[in-house]
Amino acid sequence: MRGLSAWSAVARLRWPTVPVVNPQIVGRVFTDPSRYAVGREKVAEFARAVSATSDIHFDVDAARAAGHRDVVAPPTFVKVVQTEAVHALVSDPDSGIDLTRHVPVHTTEKLEFSRHVVAGDELATTITVSGVSERGGVSFMNLVSDVHDQAGEHVVTVTSSLLIGEQQ
Repeated sequence: MRGLSAWSAVARLRWPTVPVVNPQIVGRVFTDPSRYAVGREKVAEFARAVSATSDIHFDVDAARAAGHRDVVAPPTFVKVVQTEAVHALVSDPDSGIDLTRHVPVHTTEKLEFSRHVVAGDELATTITVSGVSERGGVSFMNLVSDVHDQAGEHVVTVTSSLLIGEQQ
């Protein structure tokens, strides 16, 4: 489904008649055992992809002049950091999600930063399933992701939801 907008992806789903997500997964914690190394080029690539234009995303001197230790990632860059932990969650057999039949679509997100993500960070993500619900034949999974740096300091908490439906 690469290249489709989120709404296009949702429009192509068939709503299941039985729950997709195992409700007993609530409270489970998923982690990415590796750390995501934030590099300057990755920050710049992402900034270009989301049309961010501030010099702090591309120029170390501009970032330092603004009080940061290196180039600053746009806020939504944290989704890149979370990728492996989210994959561990949706591919876990206990989740009830069969990725050959089911499609998780990101629906909502709230970001609470302690500080900006900057180049040079090595970030670890822990995701907790905070809720599962079925409404109108649609499965929702609520998640709370905590991202910490190499020193164990909190960087951001992401509260989000996934909608899970069946592929047509």
